[in-house]
Amino acid sequence: MSDAETFERCMGVGGVAVFPADTVYGLACDVHNRIAVERLYRLKRRRRDKPSAVMFFDRSIALDALPELGARTRAALERLLPGPVTALLTNPERRFPLACGDDPSTFGLRVPVAPALAGVRRPVLQSSANLAGGSDARRLAEVPEILRRMADLIIDAGELPGTPSTVVDLRRYEDEDAWSIVRAGGLPEADVAAALPGRYHFDPATYDEMLLQDIPGYDELQSQLAAASGEDARRVLELGTGTGETTRRLLARHPDATLVGLDESAPMLDAARAALPADRVSLVLRAIEDPLPPGPFDLVASALCVHHVAGEGKRDVFTRVRAALAPGGRFVLGDVVVPADPADAVTALTPGFDHPSSVSDQMTWLADAGFTPRVVWEHRDLAVLVADAPG
Repeated sequence: MSDAETFERCMGVGGVAVFPADTVYGLACDVHNRIAVERLYRLKRRRRDKPSAVMFFDRSIALDALPELGARTRAALERLLPGPVTALLTNPERRFPLACGDDPSTFGLRVPVAPALAGVRRPVLQSSANLAGGSDARRLAEVPEILRRMADLIIDAGELPGTPSTVVDLRRYEDEDAWSIVRAGGLPEADVAAALPGRYHFDPATYDEMLLQDIPGYDELQSQLAAASGEDARRVLELGTGTGETTRRLLARHPDATLVGLDESAPMLDAARAALPADRVSLVLRAIEDPLPPGPFDLVASALCVHHVAGEGKRDVFTRVRAALAPGGRFVLGDVVVPADPADAVTALTPGFDHPSSVSDQMTWLADAGFTPRVVWEHRDLAVLVADAPG
């Protein structure tokens, strides 16, 4: 009997199996069998309100089981799967309730490249073969002994890659063309971006940590931008508020100011709204390519946002910023740039989403928009530019 046949029989009788995915070793049971699911959770010492993935071993079977999927989401899954990806999907039909933890409106879909289990037709509830909070198992010997002892089936495929799946949130992809990476993993971010046209929205819970890791000089960029914003602005517009790090620094620098913050990500604005003073900050869900709020503003500031606009599209942004400023107002831009020396390109970028331009190009576009621009700080592929409007 093949591994696939043995595995499917184990699932059919309510068993729990240790098996090789395309990432790490996992635990699996019948996703519809409450007794089996509860046993798996007890073995892992995992709380029942925590979700687990729903794993299929054939993409076409997975997609056939989800007829409610929209065309855009279905096409995205066809590009991402099979592979080391967990896709977070909306669950309007409340399918797979035993795998959803305390959020039945969402479930995670996995379709691995697992040759040993090719031909398995039933979906399973899947979780890593570790104790809750423990390390992932690259080798069978790294699976905790109690799990190996208590499992009804063990399939050994030798050493696996050892990196868990990349978790991609597609819950807003159908209606808003937006996606985010919740957890980095086996599929590189660049490959996810290449497979998913649309707006890449970051996860607020990990965004600040990601910036610190991916952008050498991030904290200094923020400090230099705040210092370059001048003093005593009363009305401020911020492009790309994110979780509010730049906002906090601008409010401290301009204690009498009120600020309007734009961002195209609703989760980011929710995180910022919870952290910022409501009496001084108004947040607007809007992309910077869209019309800006009515001015005039004394100051417009943007950190790590404008580089998402491709090429000369930045010229249009700068022109609209100029129109929103009061006479004598200031635009401060801190961002990733294309450095003169390619060796200085050290910031991690996402193809198709990040479009940095050189300092010289942006200085030209700022001047064309009617500003008097200057560079106040540069470090490798980061720069802070100041552009003053005529008085």
